[in-house]
Amino acid sequence: HRCGLGDHPLRRPGHLLWPEKPLPFAPRGLDGGGATAIPKPSRDQRAPPLPPLHLPRGGPTAFEAYKEKMKELSVLSLICSCFYTQPHPNTVYQYGDMEVKQLDKRASGQSFEVILKSPSDLSPESPMLSSPPKKKDTSLEELQKRLEAAEERRKTQEAQVLKQLAERREHEREVLHKALEENNNFSRQAEEKLNYKELSKEIREAHLAALRERLREKELHAAEVRRNKEQREEMSG
Repeated sequence: HRCGLGDHPLRRPGHLLWPEKPLPFAPRGLDGGGATAIPKPSRDQRAPPLPPLHLPRGGPTAFEAYKEKMKELSVLSLICSCFYTQPHPNTVYQYGDMEVKQLDKRASGQSFEVILKSPSDLSPESPMLSSPPKKKDTSLEELQKRLEAAEERRKTQEAQVLKQLAERREHEREVLHKALEENNNFSRQAEEKLNYKELSKEIREAHLAALRERLREKELHAAEVRRNKEQREEMSG
């Protein structure tokens, strides 16, 4: 397809020959960039058609001009064929477990057919969707067993709590008894110390009294000795 050159009249030199359908893309530029869409000019922007070209009957100059014109048309049709390319029919694309087939491409749009693989074609490595487990009907015996187990757990917990309370009370009783014993021992030791101090004081006072008595007896004996001596001196004199 050469852009419909047979349906288009010739254009003036310097004007581009546009096809009937819009160009999907433009060729890559010299700088290596991507394709750039070329907008289709409106009817007002197009140049008016020229009258049909007739082969001149003149000399070699007219023939050479006609030959140059045909070369320009060949180059122009080649450029148009590069701009406007028809897609390959029935193009199939693979996307994982589905296929996309191109059916038709028109100016208004493009249609595709999506084909999904059947479940049998899937690999066995892929996980299968498992249905949720069904709930079993609870019988009266199972309910009774659950109630008995709950009652047993409750009794066990109560026994553990009571045991902990008893151990705590026993510990408090032992601590209180130990404190009382320590208090009694302290009181007894204090009393013994006080008694010892009092006894020591009594002993000291008794000892002091005995010393005083001995001193007094010595003084009396000395006085009696002096008196007897004085009497003997008077009798002898």
